[in-house]
Amino acid sequence: MTDTRRRVKVYTLNEDRQWDDRGTGHVSSGYVERLKGMSLLVRAESDGSLLLESKINPNTAYQKQQDTLIVWSEAENYDLALSFQEKAGCDEIWEKICQVQGKDPSVDITQDLVDESEEERFDDMSSPGLELPSCELSRLEEIAEVVASSLPSPLRREKLALALENEGYIKKLLELFHVCEDLENTEGLHHLYEIIKGIFLLNRTALFEVMFSEDCIMDIIGCLEYDPSLSEPRKHREFLTKTAKFKEVIPISDPELKQKIHQTYRVQYIQDMVLPTPSVFEENMLSTLHSFIFFNKVEIVGMLQEDEKFLTDLFAQLTDEATDDEKRQELVNFLKEFCAFSQTLQPQNRDAFFKTLSNMGILSALEVILGMDDAQVRSAATDIFSYLVEYNPSMVREFVMQEAQQNDDDILLINLIIEHMICDTDPELGGAVQLMGLLRTLVDPENMLATANKTEKTEFLGFFYKHCMHVLTAPLLANTTEEKPSKDDFQTAQLLALILELLTFCVEHHTYHIKNYIINKDILRRVLVLMSSVHAFLALCALRFMRKIVGLKDEFYNRYIMKSFLFEPVVKAFLSNGSRYNLMNSAIIEMFEYIRVEDVKSLTAHVIENYWKALEDIDYVQTFKGLKLRYEQQRERQDNPKLDSMRSILRNHRYRRDARTLEDEEEMWFNTDEDDLEDGEAVVPPSDKTKSDEDIMDPISKFMERKKLKESEEKEVLLKTNLTGRQSPSFKLSFSSGTKTNLTSQTSASSLPGSPGSPGSPGSPGSPGSVSKSTPQTAAITTKGGLVGLVDYPDDDEEEEDEDEDKEETVPLSKKARLGS
Repeated sequence: MTDTRRRVKVYTLNEDRQWDDRGTGHVSSGYVERLKGMSLLVRAESDGSLLLESKINPNTAYQKQQDTLIVWSEAENYDLALSFQEKAGCDEIWEKICQVQGKDPSVDITQDLVDESEEERFDDMSSPGLELPSCELSRLEEIAEVVASSLPSPLRREKLALALENEGYIKKLLELFHVCEDLENTEGLHHLYEIIKGIFLLNRTALFEVMFSEDCIMDIIGCLEYDPSLSEPRKHREFLTKTAKFKEVIPISDPELKQKIHQTYRVQYIQDMVLPTPSVFEENMLSTLHSFIFFNKVEIVGMLQEDEKFLTDLFAQLTDEATDDEKRQELVNFLKEFCAFSQTLQPQNRDAFFKTLSNMGILSALEVILGMDDAQVRSAATDIFSYLVEYNPSMVREFVMQEAQQNDDDILLINLIIEHMICDTDPELGGAVQLMGLLRTLVDPENMLATANKTEKTEFLGFFYKHCMHVLTAPLLANTTEEKPSKDDFQTAQLLALILELLTFCVEHHTYHIKNYIINKDILRRVLVLMSSVHAFLALCALRFMRKIVGLKDEFYNRYIMKSFLFEPVVKAFLSNGSRYNLMNSAIIEMFEYIRVEDVKSLTAHVIENYWKALEDIDYVQTFKGLKLRYEQQRERQDNPKLDSMRSILRNHRYRRDARTLEDEEEMWFNTDEDDLEDGEAVVPPSDKTKSDEDIMDPISKFMERKKLKESEEKEVLLKTNLTGRQSPSFKLSFSSGTKTNLTSQTSASSLPGSPGSPGSPGSPGSPGSVSKSTPQTAAITTKGGLVGLVDYPDDDEEEEDEDEDKEETVPLSKKARLGS
């Protein structure tokens, strides 16, 4: 049997003046050679590790509080506390401390605090104690002055506290309070207010235990009603006795527990409502009051948690169909408050707390409650559910997967949560936002466990997509059956935006589950219907969803996008937006810019072959022209076998990497400058020297000559294009509602690149994608600073033209013409 007498919790006071639990263990005292003195040692009960090793310093002030607490300061901002399970253990350790310091164990504090000045210390040497005026009605003003004058000096505060303790002074003051009230002596009541407020600022547990006892606490509250700064006294006692009713939803048999609950409620009320807001100087003078409430709450939660009959009755009545609505609401509110109380606990205590609730069947109870009609009960149940999810999402996931084996999809806990999110009646959807956050926590792989035998991610996501995803996407699918959203009011738009936010999260964090779902259910096409919503935020949510998919650069997604022509609603929204410079405009351009910069070849070809006619007149950014150049580079490589053979030669002489790295390196080769190519000779390994260097470098030098020629011709073409400007587009974009058609008016969009007569086929002259062999091809747009930005600034072009003045004879002429135009 473990010795519970010496069982303690170690607490430290943090910067927010709150106690942090450092663990539970068993305390002992003994001589420690390293510290050269008697010390307190606490070893963790879980693994025997050392939680605390503290030398009992002869000059440290140790305080004993509430019979089971020992509190002291190790340094200026480092306070420690030992909370004992039993009073006997506390007394034993207290005797050891007093023995080392040569003190009588009957005291509650071992040392006087000596922060006072030398002058004060000298003045007080002659008076070992503080004599209080006799407790009489006529001397209340004098008593108030003594209390007020003692507060600034730590030593005088200590002596005042001892005088108040030893003489039973507080109870005498409360007798005078009754006399003053009977006589309606307002002046005396005002003095008593100042006295009692001053006693609070002494910050002594021993005084609080007297003041907060059953006999005194209501009179203490009465004294604090008579604030001299108010014209009328407050009515705190009336509120506590008549308005605030203590409801025992389940009878509490333990009188000590009941008394502790009453005391904690009243002390909390004093702290929050009765005492005036402390000034900056007084804030730290109420730390013991915070601690008193904190330890009381810890004790209450512990006592309730250990009362199995109480908790069994609670859950039995919660789930009993015979329980009336009013009673059930009280039970749920109690459980919610109980969970809120648990938030004051430290991690180890909270583990035990939620484990107890889980064993009692709290999730099953919540499932029953969430299926009820009462909105207030459901709201409280949602709050309880949020405590559970935030504490341990894995526990919730395990429960819902187990119940799926027994119940239909309709009554699964997660589906009930999704339904409440969808059916939230609040115009601002406050509840839906909260529930969406909880769902996101549950489907977040970052907090899922993985063991040797199973991975929670695989199991739970498989369950979620099979049983729950169709419930989540139902409103989205129901609203996007036509070309425009069937319902487009603000509340529906908000709800769909929430659902899209969660789906976007899934695209980012789930892999094949969400991919299979999107492609099989044609989700992206349905989402893009929302691009035509009158609510810009919803259209942007739909675009963000697509952007997340494009950003994955996954060819499965890309083929799905191309096959269904899913850029069509995006291009349509872009053109409908016109020349307005807004978020929609920037977001769409950014998506196309991403495709260009990342050189997503399949999407580049698809966009140019199908939508170039609609986009070729956009010249305030270089994104679409850049896409066209990328496309033409691709076609040139495909059409020119010499380039292909040279690329294979280069590839064979490079060190082998993975396929993706190889592809990237090839692209870098064809976009590199002449200086970089000179360094390329070094990558040929010695084993390949069977071919002469001239044989290998010959095609490269020919390629570089062609490249230089092309670049000069390109610049000339681009400059001429900029000079001539664009005429107003004569091309009209038409979108068919039936079958998907090409945005160009010439050929079917379903033709594959390279097929005879297709828009991108080299053999179809006059088509937008066709390239004559005599036409010079243009290289990718680059600048010395990096990639071209989204906005084309004329000044930047002029600077670049200045730099290239010596190389191109046509540039100065073009520049003059441009400036003059």
